Order: sequence, then structure tokens, then C-alpha cells
Amino acid sequence: MNQTTADPGTPAPRRERGTLRIGQIGGVDVLVRSSWLLVAGLIAVLLAPRIAEVEPGLGGWRYVAGVAFAVLLYLSVLVHEMSHALMAKRYGLPVRSITLHFLGGVTEIDGEPDTPRREFGVSVVGPLTSVAIGLAFLALNFVITDGVLGLAVDGLAGANLIVGVLNLVPGLPLDGGRVLRAAVWQVTGNPHKGTIVAGWGGRVTALLALAWPLAQEPLLGVPATIVDYLIAFVIASFLWTGATGAMVSARLRRKLPALQARALARRTLAVPHDLPLAEAVRRAQDDQAGSIVVVDSDGRPSGIVNEAALLATPDDRRPWLPTSAVSRTIEPGLIFSADISGETLVLAMQRTPATEYLLLERDGSVFGVLTTEDVDRAFAAAL
Repeated sequence: MNQTTADPGTPAPRRERGTLRIGQIGGVDVLVRSSWLLVAGLIAVLLAPRIAEVEPGLGGWRYVAGVAFAVLLYLSVLVHEMSHALMAKRYGLPVRSITLHFLGGVTEIDGEPDTPRREFGVSVVGPLTSVAIGLAFLALNFVITDGVLGLAVDGLAGANLIVGVLNLVPGLPLDGGRVLRAAVWQVTGNPHKGTIVAGWGGRVTALLALAWPLAQEPLLGVPATIVDYLIAFVIASFLWTGATGAMVSARLRRKLPALQARALARRTLAVPHDLPLAEAVRRAQDDQAGSIVVVDSDGRPSGIVNEAALLATPDDRRPWLPTSAVSRTIEPGLIFSADISGETLVLAMQRTPATEYLLLERDGSVFGVLTTEDVDRAFAAAL
């Protein structure tokens, strides 16, 4: 059980193949991956002998009972994920979806909490919900003790308590990793440092999970089987991949403050919209301007000359084309404050993809033009 965050303003990703939408809760899509069917079948097979012990004579229905238990187990996982979603929505973070898969579930949230306290709240609520569900089934276990129902109640109590406790392990991508991230963020004031620390916690946890089968017999007296090694490898791979991905993302995002729109802006020349393109280019060269902005009859910016379109226009046609012919109309999403920087700048560019953006001073005057090419080059240099 974990959470993923997506940059706000980016389009929702296409649904992966093998993923089924089963409904919506609180405006959040609930998805199930086909891998869950494999887990349901595995649970049914593993539980069948135990079900036959407590309820003889069921025959093939014992497998149906096993699948029913798998459904109940994943419903508790869904409640765990919904608690993440509801807490995120309470803090104003849009939630894209909840996906149930063979290792549990994941809640995809747009953006990230803006304070350590909110990060802690969104993260810790999931494990606490699982522990609460486990304790509720544990209490119910004193009432329902016999038969298949007793077995199911006992299993759901143990499973939810294990899920709740293990998810508090301080390593990404587990919820406990995000709790650790929040704590380091609170102490250092740096969320990226928190991610790095929690990422290393996830890597250590992955190595411990991989080594667990070796310690299983000395600690529990139960010999490890090939299935135990396989499960340990799958869980360790999941943890290592998630932790490493989070650390890489943190290192990249730590470089974002170096992106300052004001420092990257190109000097701009404003020309009338009907000025011949050849004349506009001549004036820009004389003025040593790196970009051209088209203004309307009232002197207000109405378009930005697209560099690619300009270069694609033959020289012999430029005297006969108005500058507006190779400019893109300035939409609201193409206008930024000249002081925009860092992650805010990147997210704004993602919301409205373009090759050029107009930068304005606080008084509304034109400061310059920012190009995607210049931003990409600056980001690459910062790595």
C-alpha cells in the first residue's frame, strides 16, 4: 500500500492494459489490475486445505470460499487507500484514482502536500486505518470462532494488522517512508532531503525483505520454500524500485530552483501585427533581440513569433508576410510572471505546452520571452 504523486496540471495517464474500472467512490475512480485475479486464485488454492479442515464436505466450494476471502481482504485494502484519498482531498489535493494490484493498492494523488504536517496526515492515516480494521476483526473473533466465518474473521484480523504495521516501516515507497520523509522535512525544512533519507530506508527494507527467507527457519522454526524466496524477491524488487525512483526524482527536483525565468528570458522586440516579417527580423537583429512579440492596434501583446515557423519561412516570402502569420496567439496559459522559477515554472509549462512564453513584470509591462529550448538547456546544465 502506497501513494504516488503526479504533477498537477498534467493530463491523466491512459489506463494501462489489463486494468478494469470497477466503479467510483467519492469522485475517485477505483481500478483493478488483472494481476489481482492471480492473487485471488493463489489465495483460494492456499486456503482450500484449511477451509476443508474447518468445514468438511464443501468440496469445490472451498475454492469459492477462498476467492470470497480474497475479495474481503482487498475490500479492506480499498478502505486503506480510500483513507489516503479522503485525507488528500481534505487538504485540497485532487485524487486521480485508486488501483488495486497483486501487492496491495496505490492511490494516485495530483501534487504533494505543501507542509510536513499534511504529508504526515495523508501518509499515516492508511496504516492506522488498517490497524483499526484489524482490531475490529480481532474483537469480532471473540464472537465468531467456528467454521469458515471464524477462519475468515481470524485471517482478516491478522492480515490487516500485518498490513498496518508493515506499512509503518520507515522506507519508501511504503507509507512509513512518507512518514519518515515528513519528519525529516519538519526537522530540516527540506522535503527533498526527506525523500533521500526515506529512499535509503526503502532500500534497506528491500534488502531485509530479500534476506528474510534465510532468517525464517532460525527465527520461526519454519524452513523456507521456493515460494518464500520468490515472494521475497518480488517484494524486495518492488521496494527497491520504488525507493530508487523516489530518490532519482528528489535529486532532479532539487535542481529545479536553479531555473529562474528572469535569468533565462530573451530580450524582446515588440512590432505591429501587420509589419512585414522581413522588416521585423531586421529590427530584431539591429536591436539584438532574441524574440519578437506582436502587438495589436492598442499596443497590447497579442502573439509571440514562433522561431520554428520563422526559420521555415523562405527569405523571399518574408517581405510579403505580416509578422502575425508566424506568431502564436497569446493565451492566458502562455503568460508568466517574470519572477516565476523552479518547480512552479516547470508545472506551469506542463499545463500549457508551448515553445515560447511571454514574461510580464508586476506592472503588466513586457519583460521578455521564455523559450522551452532555453529552459531545457538550463535544466540539463544543472544536472
